[in-house]
Amino acid sequence: MIRADVCAPCTEGYDPVSRPGASAWTPSGLPVLAPDAPYSREFAYQGLRVWPNVYLAPMEGVTDPSFRRLCKRLAGGRMGMLVSEFVSIEGLTRFNPRTEEKTRFFPEELPFTVQIFGSEPEHMAWAARRVEESGASAVEINCGCPVPKVVKKGGGSGLLKDLPLLAKLCSAVRSAVSIPCSIKVRVGWTDDHISLFETLRIAEDTGMGLLVVHGRTRAQGYKGWANWDLIGEAKSRARIPVVGNGDISTWQGAVDRLRRYGVDGVIAGRGAMHNPWLFAQIADLYEGKVPRIPSTSEHMDVFHLYLDLLREEMDHEGRILGKLKQFAARCMKSLRGVSSARMEMLRSESVNQYLDVAQEYFRRLDAEGGGEWDPGAVRELNGKSAEEPEAGAVHWS
Repeated sequence: MIRADVCAPCTEGYDPVSRPGASAWTPSGLPVLAPDAPYSREFAYQGLRVWPNVYLAPMEGVTDPSFRRLCKRLAGGRMGMLVSEFVSIEGLTRFNPRTEEKTRFFPEELPFTVQIFGSEPEHMAWAARRVEESGASAVEINCGCPVPKVVKKGGGSGLLKDLPLLAKLCSAVRSAVSIPCSIKVRVGWTDDHISLFETLRIAEDTGMGLLVVHGRTRAQGYKGWANWDLIGEAKSRARIPVVGNGDISTWQGAVDRLRRYGVDGVIAGRGAMHNPWLFAQIADLYEGKVPRIPSTSEHMDVFHLYLDLLREEMDHEGRILGKLKQFAARCMKSLRGVSSARMEMLRSESVNQYLDVAQEYFRRLDAEGGGEWDPGAVRELNGKSAEEPEAGAVHWS
């Protein structure tokens, strides 16, 4: 029997499925589901409809307006939700310009959620009111960030060690605003301190409308596989919608989690950095179309689109080139024969040099009959010893 990795008081009868050859953190070895197995394609909470129910996870330093808009443009506007990078309430109370910038969004990003973090109930309530006044659709409390400088101040996943304070923060935010409120958590602090079911009860009892669960502990950081068993168990107990997060890099993987665990939605973070067309593919599927694989020319065009969006936000070529390099490091990592071109792009000294290298790579790829995207190429994100649970490399031309 696979161990539950949860403390006895938290499980209340939770019994993980025995899976020979599979660890508690990987979906490898699971039975194949029937192709017509039902699953949710939308959900609503506190009056806000989210369709499609697969959307972009907030990531600090990544999901700025340019990247969020890139994903939504590629999806033809068909994204159920966009979420800000996490916003420090202390920065907001001091009117820090960089913090204020993180709350900014474009009308095309609606419905839009601002995610805030902190440990002072009064400040959280004040920040939530600022969010509502900005015209955002919803506000979310971050209880998942594992970064030490956030945790040591009692914010992010540090709240998982102080559940009474978490309850006060949720109550303060809910009482301060009329827009929908959600909370994002990890499953617990460590394998021996799983708090997911307690945080679910707190969310429900304090009037939160949605629980978003990252299936790793704070101790894991971003290594190992997310524990979707725990996410599914939380959903089975919940009276509010539950959205799962962890290891989603393909539309097939997203649909599998929706079907297998019965969650109301899933969010994709690092997987979307490698495949920003993921949300377009989900929307195609939900509209009865075959999820389309982007062509070689579309792969090249995405760099020009991202550049245009970056230039709407910033005018410093060094910053723009830095963001483009970050994008290439992820987006091109899982393409066939890309290693040399990718390194040249990362070493480029100007935007034009960067684009020239990309253009030549995709021209050569097209001449060789197209490309191949392999989700297994990004497996080291979860640790070099982790086995890749996703299957299905795809060819495009």
